[in-house]
Amino acid sequence: MRDTFHTHIRDALADPVLQSALDTNAENRLRAREKAYISLPEDWMIMRERAHSVRSKTITDLDQHLARFIARTEANGIIVHRANDAAEAVRIVLDIAQQNDAQLVAKSKTMVSEEIGLNHALISSGIEVVETDLGEYIVQLREEPPAHIITPAVHLTREQVGETFHQKLGVPLTNNIKVMTSIARRELRQAFLNADIGISGVNFGVAETGTLCMVTNEGNGRMVTTIPPVHVALMGIERLVPSMDDLSLMLALLPRSATGQKITVYVNLINGPRRCEDADGPRERHLVLVDNGRTDLRKSQLKEALLCIRCGACLNACPVFREIGGHSYVDHLGKPSTYPGPIGSVVSPGLFGQSEFGQLARASSLCGACKEACPVDIDLPKLLLRVRAGGMSLKPKRAESKIPMSIRVGMRLFEWLATKPKRFAFSQRSAGIVSTGFSRGSGWLRMPGFTGWGISKDLPKPARHPFRDWWADRLSTTGIGEHSDEEEGEHIQEESPSTQEVNGGAQSLIDRFAGEFTDLEGNFIRIESLQSQDLQIQRLGAQILSLLGEKDISSIMCWHKEQLPFGLIEYLSENGIKVVLDADPTLKAGLTGAFAAVADTGTLALHSGPKRLQAASLLPEVHIVVLYSRDIYSSMDQVLNLEEISDSAAISLISGPSRTADIEMTLTIGVHGPKEVHVFCFE
Repeated sequence: MRDTFHTHIRDALADPVLQSALDTNAENRLRAREKAYISLPEDWMIMRERAHSVRSKTITDLDQHLARFIARTEANGIIVHRANDAAEAVRIVLDIAQQNDAQLVAKSKTMVSEEIGLNHALISSGIEVVETDLGEYIVQLREEPPAHIITPAVHLTREQVGETFHQKLGVPLTNNIKVMTSIARRELRQAFLNADIGISGVNFGVAETGTLCMVTNEGNGRMVTTIPPVHVALMGIERLVPSMDDLSLMLALLPRSATGQKITVYVNLINGPRRCEDADGPRERHLVLVDNGRTDLRKSQLKEALLCIRCGACLNACPVFREIGGHSYVDHLGKPSTYPGPIGSVVSPGLFGQSEFGQLARASSLCGACKEACPVDIDLPKLLLRVRAGGMSLKPKRAESKIPMSIRVGMRLFEWLATKPKRFAFSQRSAGIVSTGFSRGSGWLRMPGFTGWGISKDLPKPARHPFRDWWADRLSTTGIGEHSDEEEGEHIQEESPSTQEVNGGAQSLIDRFAGEFTDLEGNFIRIESLQSQDLQIQRLGAQILSLLGEKDISSIMCWHKEQLPFGLIEYLSENGIKVVLDADPTLKAGLTGAFAAVADTGTLALHSGPKRLQAASLLPEVHIVVLYSRDIYSSMDQVLNLEEISDSAAISLISGPSRTADIEMTLTIGVHGPKEVHVFCFE
C-alpha cells in the first residue's frame, strides 16, 4: 500500500509537464478567487460562518430535511429513487435506461456518477455514454479519471489535449485552445440532439420547494436537462439547503471559490418535468438520491466532511495537491480516488474505507491553507488528523493506544511547556541554542533516521532569538503600539471609503446591470423611453433588425408573440425575418424575453412554460433577449423568491455567453451554449 502510494507521488514530482500544468491552475485559480471575493455583498468571514451554520444544521437534521425535500420533489412530478449503495444506484439508472430503450446517454459533469462507476456499467450494458463537459470529454477520450473536482483535465497542457484530439478524433494537430473548443462543440452537438437520456449531477437540493439546482459554465448542463426526453439527476443525500435564501448564500460562495466568478454562466433550477402546456423540456425526470456510506459518515468523527459543497478550493490552496495532482491520490491497489486533495483525503476513507484510503491523509502538511480557503469553514486539518489516528470508527482511547510511547511522552512534555507563557519562552530560547549543534549548516535540523524527519521531511532549526524577543525589542526601540485606541479609530475612519462610495452611490439598477453584463462579454443596448409605444416598438425592432443584418441572419427561433412586447414579432416578419416557433438546431439566432434580471451579477432569469421555447435561448449561437427595465432587481435573493421561480418547471439564470477554462485555465467561448448574448433593455 505504502509503496504504491509513494510511487505515484514520486512519479508526479518527477513529471515536469504535470508540474507546469498544476502550477498554472493553482496560480490562476487563487488570483481569480481573491479578486472575486472583493465583490461579495458582505464580509467573507461573516458569510462563510453563516454558510457553515446552514450546512451544519442541515446535516444534523438531515432526516427531516430529506423527508421534506422528497415530499416536495415528488409533488412537483419528479420520480424519486433511494439508493443505499453504489450498486443500487447503478441498477436504478440501468432500469430507467432499459425502460426507455436508451441507446445513447449524454452526461454533464457529476462526481457522484464517478463515485458509483456509472459509465462503466452503462457501457457494459451496450449503452453509449458521452461526457459533454469539455474537461470530462477530454479525459474520457484519454480513458482517464478526472484529476480535479472542478477542472477534470487540470493535469494536461494544451499540447497534450491537441494530441488527444488528433489521435482520437482524426482532426489536424493544433494547440490553439479556441480551435480545440470549436472542435469539441462540433463533435458533441449531435450527442445532445440524439440522446435518449440526459444525466446530470445536482449541486443543491432545496428542501422547502423540492428544487434541483445545477451550476455550469458551458451550457451542457442546460442541454442534458432540457433536450433529451428523459432526465436523470444523481445527488448525494447531503447536498441539501433548507430554503431559497440559503441557496442564495451558497450561490454567492460556490462560484467564487470554485472558478473565481461572481456567478457561473448558467444556474439551472428544476422543479419538475415538462408540463402539458410547456413548449419543450423532458417528459420525465428522475432523481436518484445516493447514500453510499454517507449515513455512516454522518454518525462518525468525520461528520463535518459532509458540509462540503464541492468547490475544489481546498485542492487549489493545498501545497501538496499543487505538487502531486489528483491522480496521485490512490487506494491500496493503486486505483485513483474519486475525490482527491484535502477533502478527498477525508471523504474517501470515510465513504470507501480506512484500510483502502486512510493513507491519503498523510499527503498533507497540515498547514491549514485548506481550512482558510473553504467557503463553509470545514476544519480539514482536524479531520485529517482524525483519519491519521484511525478514521471514522476510532474511539479516543484506542487512538492513544496506537501511538508509540516515545511520541506520547513527547507530546505530553510539549503540552506542559506550551501551556504556560514563561515555560514556552524558556523552551524556545533553549531549543535555539541546543539546535545549533545539530544543524546541517543550511538552517535545517539533522534528526535521527527513524523519525522520518530529515529524510522525506525537513525540520527548520529553531531561531536563537524567538519572535517574541524580536518583537519586544522592536516595540522598545520604535514605539510601535503606543498610540491610543481613539487615534487608531480616527485613522481607520480617514482611510476607509464611505458606504456610498463602496455601493456606487445613486447608480441606477439599469446601469449596474449593464456594467456587470458587459463585463461578462454580453452586449447591452438600451431602448430609450418614447411617448408612443408604436414608435418604441419600431425602434426596438430596428435595432434587432440591424443586429441580424450584420450577421446575415434571416430566420430566427422565437418565443410566441404573446410572450414578447406587443407588435415586435409582427414588425420583424413585415421586415423580412422568418419567425420559427419550434426548436430548429440549424438556426443561428434565438429571441426570448426574461422575467427578471439581477443587477449585482449581470444575470438574466428565463422560465419555461407555455409558448416560451427554452431551445430558443439554448441552441442558437446568438441569443437575443428583450428585458423590461422594471424587471431588474438588485440582488439574487430577491429574484429567487419571485413567484415565477416556484411556478415554472425549469428556470435558467444566464450570465453572459457560454464560457470555459478547462484547458490550461484559459478562458474562451464555451462548448455548448450561445456564443453571443444581446440584451435590449426596453422601458
